[in-house]
Amino acid sequence: MEDQAQNLVHGNIQLAERVAPPPATNLELTVEEVVEEYVGSFGWSQFLHVLLVSLAWIFDSQNTLVTIFSDAQPSTWRCINNSSSSLCLSSSSKGDVSSVCGLMPGTWEWVSGHTSSIIAEWGLICDRRFLAAIPASLFFLGSLLGSAFFGHLADASLGRKRTVLLSCLLTSVTAFLTSLSSNIWIYSLLRFANGFSRSGIGICCIVLATEVVGRKWRGPVSQYGFFFFAAGFLSLPLIAYHTRTNWRNLYKILSLLPLAYSVLFFPFVSESPRWLLVRGRSKEALDVLKTFARLNGKTLPENLCLANPSAPGEGGENEALTKNCTKESLWRTKWAAIRMITVMIAGFGVGFVYYGVQLNVENLNFNLYFSVGLNALMEVPAVVIGTILLGLTGRRLLFSLSAFLAGISCLLCILFAHGKRAKKGDKSSTGNWAQLAIEGIGFMAASVAFDVLYVYCVELFPTNVRNFAVSQSRQALMLGASIAPLLVAAGRLSPSLSFLVFGILSIFSGVVSWWLPETRDAPLYDTLKQQEEDEKNKVANQITQA
Repeated sequence: MEDQAQNLVHGNIQLAERVAPPPATNLELTVEEVVEEYVGSFGWSQFLHVLLVSLAWIFDSQNTLVTIFSDAQPSTWRCINNSSSSLCLSSSSKGDVSSVCGLMPGTWEWVSGHTSSIIAEWGLICDRRFLAAIPASLFFLGSLLGSAFFGHLADASLGRKRTVLLSCLLTSVTAFLTSLSSNIWIYSLLRFANGFSRSGIGICCIVLATEVVGRKWRGPVSQYGFFFFAAGFLSLPLIAYHTRTNWRNLYKILSLLPLAYSVLFFPFVSESPRWLLVRGRSKEALDVLKTFARLNGKTLPENLCLANPSAPGEGGENEALTKNCTKESLWRTKWAAIRMITVMIAGFGVGFVYYGVQLNVENLNFNLYFSVGLNALMEVPAVVIGTILLGLTGRRLLFSLSAFLAGISCLLCILFAHGKRAKKGDKSSTGNWAQLAIEGIGFMAASVAFDVLYVYCVELFPTNVRNFAVSQSRQALMLGASIAPLLVAAGRLSPSLSFLVFGILSIFSGVVSWWLPETRDAPLYDTLKQQEEDEKNKVANQITQA
Protein backbone atom coordinates (compact mmCIF):
# COMPACT_ATOMS: atom_id res chain seq x y z
CA MET A 1 0.00 0.00 0.00
CA GLU A 2 2.79 2.33 0.94
CA ASP A 3 4.70 1.39 -2.23
CA GLN A 4 1.62 2.14 -4.36
CA ALA A 5 1.27 5.58 -2.75
CA GLN A 6 4.91 6.40 -3.45
CA ASN A 7 4.56 5.26 -7.07
CA LEU A 8 1.44 7.40 -7.45
CA VAL A 9 3.20 10.52 -6.11
CA HIS A 10 6.23 9.86 -8.29
CA GLY A 11 4.00 9.42 -11.35
CA ASN A 12 2.13 12.67 -10.63
CA ILE A 13 5.43 14.52 -10.40
CA GLN A 14 6.59 13.14 -13.74
CA LEU A 15 3.23 14.01 -15.32
CA ALA A 16 3.43 17.54 -13.96
CA GLU A 17 6.92 17.94 -15.36
CA ARG A 18 5.71 16.79 -18.79
CA VAL A 19 2.64 19.05 -18.75
CA ALA A 20 4.29 22.18 -17.27
CA PRO A 21 5.71 24.56 -19.90
CA PRO A 22 9.50 25.00 -20.00
CA PRO A 23 10.82 28.02 -18.09
CA ALA A 24 10.78 31.19 -20.18
CA THR A 25 14.19 32.33 -21.44
CA ASN A 26 15.12 35.98 -21.37
CA LEU A 27 15.23 37.84 -24.68
CA GLU A 28 18.52 39.73 -24.45
CA LEU A 29 18.86 42.66 -26.88
CA THR A 30 20.95 45.81 -27.09
CA VAL A 31 19.34 49.25 -26.81
CA GLU A 32 19.89 49.71 -30.54
CA GLU A 33 18.05 46.47 -31.34
CA VAL A 34 15.16 47.32 -28.99
CA VAL A 35 14.73 50.74 -30.63
CA GLU A 36 14.90 49.35 -34.16
CA GLU A 37 12.70 46.26 -33.63
CA TYR A 38 10.18 47.18 -30.93
CA VAL A 39 10.10 50.89 -30.04
CA GLY A 40 10.39 52.22 -33.60
CA SER A 41 13.21 54.20 -35.19
CA PHE A 42 11.43 57.52 -34.87
CA GLY A 43 7.88 57.60 -33.54
CA TRP A 44 5.80 60.28 -31.86
CA SER A 45 7.46 59.71 -28.49
CA GLN A 46 10.92 60.33 -29.95
CA PHE A 47 9.63 63.31 -31.92
CA LEU A 48 8.34 64.97 -28.74
CA HIS A 49 11.52 64.08 -26.88
CA VAL A 50 13.75 65.56 -29.59
CA LEU A 51 11.55 68.67 -29.83
CA LEU A 52 11.71 69.36 -26.08
CA VAL A 53 15.45 68.75 -25.94
CA SER A 54 16.21 70.83 -29.03
CA LEU A 55 14.42 73.91 -27.67
CA ALA A 56 17.42 74.52 -25.42
CA TRP A 57 19.53 75.32 -28.49
CA ILE A 58 17.70 78.66 -28.67
CA PHE A 59 19.38 79.86 -25.48
CA ASP A 60 22.75 78.51 -26.57
CA SER A 61 22.53 80.63 -29.71
CA GLN A 62 21.23 83.77 -28.02
CA ASN A 63 23.85 83.85 -25.27
CA THR A 64 26.65 83.13 -27.76
CA LEU A 65 25.80 85.84 -30.28
CA VAL A 66 24.31 88.55 -28.05
CA THR A 67 27.63 90.44 -28.10
CA ILE A 68 27.03 91.32 -31.75
CA PHE A 69 24.60 93.91 -30.37
CA SER A 70 25.63 94.50 -26.77
CA ASP A 71 29.30 95.02 -27.74
CA ALA A 72 28.63 96.81 -31.03
CA GLN A 73 30.39 100.04 -31.90
CA PRO A 74 27.87 102.89 -32.35
CA SER A 75 27.80 104.15 -35.90
CA THR A 76 27.25 107.89 -35.45
CA TRP A 77 27.95 110.71 -32.98
CA ARG A 78 27.06 114.38 -32.79
CA CYS A 79 28.14 117.56 -31.08
CA ILE A 80 26.29 118.54 -27.93
CA ASN A 81 24.05 121.58 -28.56
CA ASN A 82 25.76 123.84 -26.04
CA SER A 83 29.25 122.82 -27.15
CA SER A 84 31.47 125.70 -28.24
CA SER A 85 34.35 123.46 -29.40
CA SER A 86 35.43 124.62 -32.85
CA LEU A 87 37.00 121.22 -33.52
CA CYS A 88 33.69 119.48 -32.86
CA LEU A 89 31.65 121.93 -34.90
CA SER A 90 34.08 121.82 -37.82
CA SER A 91 34.19 118.02 -37.96
CA SER A 92 32.58 116.59 -41.09
CA SER A 93 32.96 112.92 -40.19
CA LYS A 94 30.08 112.25 -37.85
CA GLY A 95 30.05 108.60 -39.01
CA ASP A 96 33.79 108.12 -38.48
CA VAL A 97 34.37 107.12 -34.85
CA SER A 98 38.10 107.80 -35.05
CA SER A 99 37.38 111.51 -35.49
CA VAL A 100 36.18 111.82 -31.88
CA CYS A 101 39.56 110.79 -30.45
CA GLY A 102 40.80 114.39 -30.52
CA LEU A 103 37.67 115.89 -28.99
CA MET A 104 37.27 116.96 -25.39
CA PRO A 105 34.89 114.89 -23.22
CA GLY A 106 31.51 116.57 -22.88
CA THR A 107 31.61 118.19 -26.33
CA TRP A 108 30.03 115.25 -28.19
CA GLU A 109 27.68 112.29 -27.64
CA TRP A 110 26.52 109.10 -29.33
CA VAL A 111 23.34 109.51 -31.35
CA SER A 112 21.98 106.20 -30.02
CA GLY A 113 22.70 107.15 -26.39
CA HIS A 114 25.48 106.23 -23.99
CA THR A 115 23.74 102.99 -22.86
CA SER A 116 23.21 101.54 -26.35
CA SER A 117 26.27 99.27 -26.00
CA ILE A 118 29.22 98.66 -23.68
CA ILE A 119 31.46 100.60 -26.08
CA ALA A 120 29.26 103.68 -25.73
CA GLU A 121 28.83 103.35 -21.96
CA TRP A 122 32.45 102.67 -21.02
CA GLY A 123 34.20 104.60 -23.80
CA LEU A 124 35.92 101.65 -25.48
CA ILE A 125 37.21 103.64 -28.46
CA CYS A 126 40.49 105.16 -29.62
CA ASP A 127 43.31 103.83 -27.38
CA ARG A 128 40.80 101.61 -25.49
CA ARG A 129 39.22 100.01 -28.56
CA PHE A 130 40.90 96.59 -28.16
CA LEU A 131 39.32 96.22 -24.71
CA ALA A 132 36.02 95.66 -26.53
CA ALA A 133 37.31 92.32 -27.87
CA ILE A 134 38.10 90.92 -24.40
CA PRO A 135 34.53 89.94 -23.35
CA ALA A 136 33.87 87.88 -26.51
CA SER A 137 37.24 86.13 -26.29
CA LEU A 138 36.73 85.31 -22.60
CA PHE A 139 33.22 84.04 -23.37
CA PHE A 140 34.61 81.46 -25.77
CA LEU A 141 37.43 80.57 -23.39
CA GLY A 142 34.78 79.93 -20.74
CA SER A 143 32.94 77.75 -23.25
CA LEU A 144 36.16 75.85 -23.88
CA LEU A 145 36.62 75.01 -20.19
CA GLY A 146 32.91 74.45 -19.63
CA SER A 147 32.77 71.91 -22.46
CA ALA A 148 35.29 69.68 -20.67
CA PHE A 149 33.53 70.12 -17.33
CA PHE A 150 29.98 69.43 -18.51
CA GLY A 151 31.11 66.67 -20.89
CA HIS A 152 32.74 64.75 -18.05
CA LEU A 153 29.81 65.47 -15.74
CA ALA A 154 27.29 64.11 -18.26
CA ASP A 155 29.23 60.88 -18.79
CA ALA A 156 30.48 60.19 -15.26
CA SER A 157 27.78 61.23 -12.81
CA LEU A 158 24.82 63.51 -13.61
CA GLY A 159 23.81 62.09 -16.97
CA ARG A 160 22.64 63.97 -20.06
CA LYS A 161 19.31 65.27 -18.72
CA ARG A 162 20.41 66.75 -15.41
CA THR A 163 23.51 68.28 -17.02
CA VAL A 164 21.34 70.16 -19.53
CA LEU A 165 19.11 71.36 -16.68
CA LEU A 166 22.11 72.59 -14.66
CA SER A 167 23.54 74.35 -17.71
CA CYS A 168 20.25 76.13 -18.46
CA LEU A 169 19.84 77.36 -14.88
CA LEU A 170 23.42 78.63 -14.68
CA THR A 171 23.03 80.33 -18.06
CA SER A 172 19.96 82.17 -16.78
CA VAL A 173 21.71 83.34 -13.61
CA THR A 174 24.93 84.48 -15.31
CA ALA A 175 23.03 86.32 -18.08
CA PHE A 176 21.06 88.29 -15.50
CA LEU A 177 24.18 89.11 -13.48
CA THR A 178 25.85 90.34 -16.67
CA SER A 179 23.17 93.01 -16.99
CA LEU A 180 24.32 94.41 -13.63
CA SER A 181 28.00 94.85 -14.64
CA SER A 182 29.58 98.07 -13.42
CA ASN A 183 32.66 98.11 -15.68
CA ILE A 184 34.35 96.29 -18.56
CA TRP A 185 36.31 93.95 -16.25
CA ILE A 186 33.27 92.74 -14.30
CA TYR A 187 31.41 92.41 -17.59
CA SER A 188 34.25 90.32 -19.09
CA LEU A 189 34.36 88.05 -16.04
CA LEU A 190 30.60 87.47 -16.20
CA ARG A 191 30.78 86.78 -19.94
CA PHE A 192 33.40 84.14 -19.13
CA ALA A 193 31.00 82.63 -16.56
CA ASN A 194 28.13 82.77 -19.05
CA GLY A 195 30.23 80.99 -21.69
CA PHE A 196 31.18 78.33 -19.15
CA SER A 197 27.52 77.84 -18.17
CA ARG A 198 25.98 77.61 -21.64
CA SER A 199 28.56 75.10 -22.95
CA GLY A 200 26.67 72.17 -21.41
CA ILE A 201 23.58 72.82 -23.52
CA GLY A 202 24.89 72.01 -26.98
CA ILE A 203 27.09 69.04 -26.13
CA CYS A 204 24.39 67.27 -24.10
CA CYS A 205 21.35 68.13 -26.22
CA ILE A 206 22.70 66.58 -29.41
CA VAL A 207 23.70 63.39 -27.56
CA LEU A 208 20.42 63.19 -25.61
CA ALA A 209 18.43 63.59 -28.84
CA THR A 210 20.34 61.08 -30.98
CA GLU A 211 20.65 58.26 -28.42
CA VAL A 212 16.92 57.43 -28.48
CA VAL A 213 16.36 57.11 -32.25
CA GLY A 214 17.24 54.50 -34.87
CA ARG A 215 20.45 54.72 -36.83
CA LYS A 216 18.89 56.04 -40.05
CA TRP A 217 17.36 58.96 -38.12
CA ARG A 218 20.50 60.03 -36.25
CA GLY A 219 21.64 62.41 -38.99
CA PRO A 220 18.33 64.25 -39.46
CA VAL A 221 17.57 64.35 -35.71
CA SER A 222 20.95 65.86 -34.92
CA GLN A 223 20.17 68.63 -37.38
CA TYR A 224 16.84 69.52 -35.76
CA GLY A 225 18.69 71.15 -32.88
CA PHE A 226 20.39 73.50 -35.31
CA PHE A 227 16.98 74.67 -36.55
CA PHE A 228 16.38 75.99 -33.05
CA PHE A 229 19.92 77.40 -32.93
CA ALA A 230 19.04 79.31 -36.10
CA ALA A 231 15.72 80.36 -34.53
CA GLY A 232 17.59 81.77 -31.53
CA PHE A 233 19.99 83.57 -33.85
CA LEU A 234 17.09 84.98 -35.85
CA SER A 235 15.30 86.15 -32.70
CA LEU A 236 18.27 88.24 -31.58
CA PRO A 237 17.82 91.17 -34.01
CA LEU A 238 14.13 91.33 -33.08
CA ILE A 239 14.82 91.46 -29.34
CA ALA A 240 17.89 93.69 -29.69
CA TYR A 241 16.06 96.25 -31.84
CA HIS A 242 13.52 96.90 -29.08
CA THR A 243 16.30 97.20 -26.49
CA ARG A 244 18.68 99.18 -28.72
CA THR A 245 18.86 102.09 -26.27
CA ASN A 246 19.88 99.92 -23.29
CA TRP A 247 22.05 96.82 -23.68
CA ARG A 248 21.34 95.76 -20.07
CA ASN A 249 17.66 95.14 -20.88
CA LEU A 250 18.73 92.77 -23.65
CA TYR A 251 20.55 90.53 -21.16
CA LYS A 252 17.66 90.66 -18.69
CA ILE A 253 15.20 89.43 -21.32
CA LEU A 254 17.52 86.65 -22.45
CA SER A 255 18.03 85.48 -18.86
CA LEU A 256 14.30 84.75 -18.44
CA LEU A 257 14.00 82.30 -21.36
CA PRO A 258 16.17 79.37 -20.10
CA LEU A 259 14.61 79.69 -16.66
CA ALA A 260 11.08 79.41 -18.08
CA TYR A 261 12.15 76.43 -20.22
CA SER A 262 13.66 74.62 -17.22
CA VAL A 263 10.45 74.99 -15.20
CA LEU A 264 7.77 74.47 -17.88
CA PHE A 265 9.18 72.04 -20.46
CA PHE A 266 12.27 70.21 -19.28
CA PRO A 267 10.57 68.00 -16.64
CA PHE A 268 8.97 66.06 -19.52
CA VAL A 269 12.36 65.06 -21.01
CA SER A 270 13.62 61.50 -20.44
CA GLU A 271 17.16 60.44 -19.60
CA SER A 272 19.15 58.55 -22.24
CA PRO A 273 18.56 54.77 -21.90
CA ARG A 274 22.05 54.14 -23.30
CA TRP A 275 23.68 56.16 -20.54
CA LEU A 276 21.52 54.50 -17.87
CA LEU A 277 22.56 51.07 -19.12
CA VAL A 278 26.25 51.96 -19.24
CA ARG A 279 26.00 53.19 -15.64
CA GLY A 280 24.54 49.84 -14.61
CA ARG A 281 20.94 51.09 -14.22
CA SER A 282 19.39 48.60 -16.63
CA LYS A 283 15.92 48.61 -15.00
CA GLU A 284 15.61 52.41 -15.42
CA ALA A 285 16.86 52.13 -19.01
CA LEU A 286 14.20 49.51 -19.75
CA ASP A 287 11.51 51.69 -18.15
CA VAL A 288 12.45 54.59 -20.43
CA LEU A 289 12.24 52.33 -23.49
CA LYS A 290 8.85 51.01 -22.34
CA THR A 291 7.58 54.58 -22.05
CA PHE A 292 8.75 55.40 -25.58
CA ALA A 293 7.17 52.21 -26.91
CA ARG A 294 3.84 52.87 -25.14
CA LEU A 295 3.60 56.40 -26.57
CA ASN A 296 4.31 54.92 -30.00
CA GLY A 297 1.42 52.46 -29.54
CA LYS A 298 3.72 49.46 -29.08
CA THR A 299 4.70 47.08 -26.28
CA LEU A 300 7.96 45.41 -25.36
CA PRO A 301 8.18 41.61 -24.78
CA GLU A 302 7.70 40.61 -21.14
CA ASN A 303 10.91 38.56 -21.11
CA LEU A 304 13.03 41.36 -22.60
CA CYS A 305 16.27 42.31 -20.87
CA LEU A 306 18.97 44.66 -22.06
CA ALA A 307 22.32 43.23 -23.14
CA ASN A 308 25.36 44.54 -21.34
CA PRO A 309 27.99 46.25 -23.50
CA SER A 310 30.71 44.41 -21.54
CA ALA A 311 30.89 41.01 -19.91
CA PRO A 312 29.88 40.79 -16.25
CA GLY A 313 32.42 39.73 -13.66
CA GLU A 314 32.32 38.33 -10.20
CA GLY A 315 30.92 41.48 -8.66
CA GLY A 316 27.65 41.09 -10.46
CA GLU A 317 26.22 42.46 -13.68
CA ASN A 318 25.71 46.10 -12.79
CA GLU A 319 28.87 46.42 -10.72
CA ALA A 320 31.09 44.88 -13.37
CA LEU A 321 29.56 47.03 -16.08
CA THR A 322 30.00 50.25 -14.16
CA LYS A 323 33.58 49.46 -13.19
CA ASN A 324 34.52 48.49 -16.73
CA CYS A 325 33.08 51.68 -18.22
CA THR A 326 34.63 53.86 -15.53
CA LYS A 327 38.12 52.46 -16.12
CA GLU A 328 38.00 53.03 -19.87
CA SER A 329 39.62 56.30 -20.91
CA LEU A 330 39.47 57.97 -24.28
CA TRP A 331 42.96 59.46 -23.96
CA ARG A 332 44.53 56.17 -22.82
CA THR A 333 43.09 54.29 -25.79
CA LYS A 334 45.45 54.89 -28.73
CA TRP A 335 43.01 54.66 -31.63
CA ALA A 336 40.43 56.82 -29.85
CA ALA A 337 43.00 59.45 -28.86
CA ILE A 338 44.30 59.77 -32.43
CA ARG A 339 40.73 60.05 -33.71
CA MET A 340 39.88 62.68 -31.07
CA ILE A 341 42.93 64.81 -31.93
CA THR A 342 42.00 64.71 -35.62
CA VAL A 343 38.44 65.82 -34.84
CA MET A 344 39.73 68.66 -32.66
CA ILE A 345 42.12 69.95 -35.32
CA ALA A 346 39.31 69.98 -37.87
CA GLY A 347 36.97 71.61 -35.34
CA PHE A 348 39.41 74.42 -34.53
CA GLY A 349 39.36 75.74 -38.10
CA VAL A 350 35.60 75.39 -38.51
CA GLY A 351 34.88 77.11 -35.19
CA PHE A 352 37.24 79.94 -36.10
CA VAL A 353 35.46 80.58 -39.40
CA TYR A 354 31.88 79.93 -38.21
CA TYR A 355 31.99 82.38 -35.31
CA GLY A 356 34.45 84.74 -36.96
CA VAL A 357 32.19 85.39 -39.94
CA GLN A 358 29.25 86.10 -37.62
CA LEU A 359 31.20 88.54 -35.47
CA ASN A 360 32.68 90.15 -38.56
CA VAL A 361 29.32 91.54 -39.73
CA GLU A 362 29.99 94.79 -37.87
CA ASN A 363 32.82 95.46 -40.34
CA LEU A 364 30.43 95.35 -43.29
CA ASN A 365 29.05 98.61 -44.62
CA PHE A 366 25.44 97.58 -43.94
CA ASN A 367 22.85 98.07 -41.24
CA LEU A 368 23.84 95.81 -38.35
CA TYR A 369 20.34 94.40 -37.80
CA PHE A 370 19.97 93.64 -41.52
CA SER A 371 23.37 91.92 -41.72
CA VAL A 372 22.76 89.77 -38.64
CA GLY A 373 19.25 88.89 -39.80
CA LEU A 374 20.60 87.82 -43.20
CA ASN A 375 23.25 85.62 -41.59
CA ALA A 376 20.60 84.10 -39.32
CA LEU A 377 18.40 83.33 -42.32
CA MET A 378 21.33 81.59 -44.01
CA GLU A 379 21.35 79.15 -41.08
CA VAL A 380 17.96 77.79 -42.18
CA PRO A 381 18.95 76.59 -45.68
CA ALA A 382 22.23 75.36 -44.17
CA VAL A 383 20.31 73.08 -41.79
CA VAL A 384 17.92 71.94 -44.54
CA ILE A 385 20.74 71.19 -46.96
CA GLY A 386 22.74 69.46 -44.24
CA THR A 387 19.77 67.31 -43.24
CA ILE A 388 19.10 66.22 -46.82
CA LEU A 389 22.76 65.53 -47.67
CA LEU A 390 23.35 63.59 -44.45
CA GLY A 391 20.80 61.07 -45.70
CA LEU A 392 22.39 60.86 -49.15
CA THR A 393 26.14 61.00 -48.60
CA GLY A 394 28.83 60.20 -46.07
CA ARG A 395 29.71 62.42 -43.13
CA ARG A 396 33.37 62.79 -44.10
CA LEU A 397 32.66 63.86 -47.67
CA LEU A 398 29.96 66.34 -46.63
CA PHE A 399 32.12 67.90 -43.92
CA SER A 400 35.18 68.30 -46.12
CA LEU A 401 33.29 69.75 -49.11
CA SER A 402 31.48 72.24 -46.85
CA ALA A 403 34.77 73.33 -45.29
CA PHE A 404 36.33 73.73 -48.75
CA LEU A 405 33.42 75.87 -49.97
CA ALA A 406 33.57 78.07 -46.86
CA GLY A 407 37.31 78.55 -47.32
CA ILE A 408 37.06 79.38 -51.00
CA SER A 409 34.27 81.89 -50.32
CA CYS A 410 36.40 83.66 -47.71
CA LEU A 411 39.32 83.87 -50.14
CA LEU A 412 37.02 85.32 -52.83
CA CYS A 413 35.94 88.02 -50.37
CA ILE A 414 39.49 89.40 -50.54
CA LEU A 415 38.71 90.62 -54.06
CA PHE A 416 35.99 92.91 -52.68
CA ALA A 417 37.63 93.94 -49.42
CA HIS A 418 39.58 96.81 -50.97
CA GLY A 419 36.51 98.06 -52.78
CA LYS A 420 34.67 98.12 -49.47
CA ARG A 421 37.31 100.27 -47.86
CA ALA A 422 37.44 102.68 -50.76
CA LYS A 423 33.70 103.21 -50.85
CA LYS A 424 32.99 103.14 -47.15
CA GLY A 425 30.40 105.84 -47.35
CA ASP A 426 28.48 104.31 -50.25
CA LYS A 427 26.07 101.77 -48.85
CA SER A 428 24.84 100.77 -52.29
CA SER A 429 28.28 99.85 -53.53
CA THR A 430 28.29 96.88 -55.90
CA GLY A 431 31.46 95.60 -54.31
CA ASN A 432 29.84 95.58 -50.87
CA TRP A 433 26.75 93.72 -52.07
CA ALA A 434 28.90 91.14 -53.85
CA GLN A 435 31.01 90.70 -50.75
CA LEU A 436 27.89 90.29 -48.59
CA ALA A 437 26.54 87.62 -50.97
CA ILE A 438 29.82 85.66 -50.99
CA GLU A 439 30.13 85.97 -47.22
CA GLY A 440 26.59 84.63 -46.91
CA ILE A 441 27.47 81.59 -49.02
CA GLY A 442 30.66 81.07 -47.04
CA PHE A 443 28.80 81.33 -43.75
CA MET A 444 26.16 78.85 -44.92
CA ALA A 445 28.90 76.36 -45.89
CA ALA A 446 30.68 76.89 -42.56
CA SER A 447 27.36 76.33 -40.79
CA VAL A 448 26.87 72.99 -42.59
CA ALA A 449 30.40 71.89 -41.65
CA PHE A 450 29.83 73.04 -38.05
CA ASP A 451 26.57 71.07 -37.77
CA VAL A 452 27.90 67.92 -39.47
CA LEU A 453 30.93 67.83 -37.16
CA TYR A 454 28.63 67.33 -34.16
CA VAL A 455 26.87 64.40 -35.86
CA TYR A 456 30.19 62.94 -36.97
CA CYS A 457 31.64 63.12 -33.44
CA VAL A 458 28.57 61.45 -31.91
CA GLU A 459 29.00 58.48 -34.25
CA LEU A 460 32.79 58.22 -33.96
CA PHE A 461 32.82 57.37 -30.23
CA PRO A 462 30.91 54.96 -27.91
CA THR A 463 28.36 55.77 -25.22
CA ASN A 464 30.66 55.72 -22.20
CA VAL A 465 32.86 58.51 -23.62
CA ARG A 466 30.50 60.06 -26.18
CA ASN A 467 29.60 63.18 -24.21
CA PHE A 468 33.25 63.69 -23.29
CA ALA A 469 34.26 63.31 -26.95
CA VAL A 470 31.63 65.84 -28.08
CA SER A 471 32.83 68.18 -25.33
CA GLN A 472 36.42 67.89 -26.58
CA SER A 473 35.23 68.68 -30.10
CA ARG A 474 33.32 71.64 -28.69
CA GLN A 475 36.47 72.78 -26.91
CA ALA A 476 38.31 72.91 -30.23
CA LEU A 477 35.44 74.86 -31.79
CA MET A 478 35.46 77.32 -28.88
CA LEU A 479 39.25 77.70 -29.01
CA GLY A 480 38.95 78.81 -32.62
CA ALA A 481 36.04 81.05 -31.69
CA SER A 482 38.00 82.68 -28.84
CA ILE A 483 40.69 83.86 -31.24
CA ALA A 484 38.22 85.04 -33.89
CA PRO A 485 37.29 88.34 -32.12
CA LEU A 486 40.93 89.42 -32.21
CA LEU A 487 41.10 88.77 -35.93
CA VAL A 488 37.81 90.66 -36.39
CA ALA A 489 39.38 93.65 -34.58
CA ALA A 490 42.41 93.42 -36.87
CA GLY A 491 40.04 93.21 -39.84
CA ARG A 492 38.93 96.79 -39.18
CA LEU A 493 42.39 97.83 -40.33
CA SER A 494 43.02 95.09 -42.92
CA PRO A 495 39.94 93.20 -44.17
CA SER A 496 42.06 91.05 -46.51
CA LEU A 497 43.98 89.60 -43.56
CA SER A 498 40.89 88.28 -41.78
CA PHE A 499 39.45 86.73 -44.97
CA LEU A 500 42.81 85.13 -45.82
CA VAL A 501 43.15 83.47 -42.40
CA PHE A 502 39.49 82.36 -42.42
CA GLY A 503 39.94 80.78 -45.85
CA ILE A 504 43.20 78.94 -45.12
CA LEU A 505 42.02 77.45 -41.83
CA SER A 506 38.70 76.29 -43.28
CA ILE A 507 40.38 74.51 -46.21
CA PHE A 508 42.92 72.94 -43.82
CA SER A 509 40.05 71.55 -41.69
CA GLY A 510 38.53 69.93 -44.76
CA VAL A 511 41.84 68.25 -45.61
CA VAL A 512 42.39 66.93 -42.06
CA SER A 513 38.95 65.28 -41.98
CA TRP A 514 40.03 62.72 -44.59
CA TRP A 515 42.00 60.90 -41.87
CA LEU A 516 38.72 60.03 -40.10
CA PRO A 517 36.67 56.88 -40.84
CA GLU A 518 33.23 57.06 -42.41
CA THR A 519 30.35 56.45 -39.96
CA ARG A 520 27.24 56.55 -42.11
CA ASP A 521 24.84 53.71 -41.13
CA ALA A 522 27.32 52.48 -38.54
CA PRO A 523 25.92 51.29 -35.16
CA LEU A 524 26.33 53.32 -31.98
CA TYR A 525 28.66 51.36 -29.71
CA ASP A 526 28.53 51.39 -25.91
CA THR A 527 32.17 50.92 -24.86
CA LEU A 528 35.61 51.57 -26.34
CA LYS A 529 36.52 47.89 -26.14
CA GLN A 530 33.34 46.84 -27.94
CA GLN A 531 33.89 49.38 -30.70
CA GLU A 532 37.56 48.49 -31.14
CA GLU A 533 36.85 44.77 -31.48
CA ASP A 534 33.96 45.28 -33.89
CA GLU A 535 35.88 47.69 -36.13
CA LYS A 536 38.87 45.30 -36.21
CA ASN A 537 36.57 42.45 -37.23
CA LYS A 538 35.08 44.56 -40.03
CA VAL A 539 38.54 45.42 -41.35
CA ALA A 540 39.55 41.75 -41.18
CA ASN A 541 36.40 40.70 -43.07
CA GLN A 542 37.05 43.31 -45.77
CA ILE A 543 40.60 42.04 -46.22
CA THR A 544 39.38 38.43 -46.40
CA GLN A 545 36.72 39.27 -48.97
CA ALA A 546 39.22 41.23 -51.05
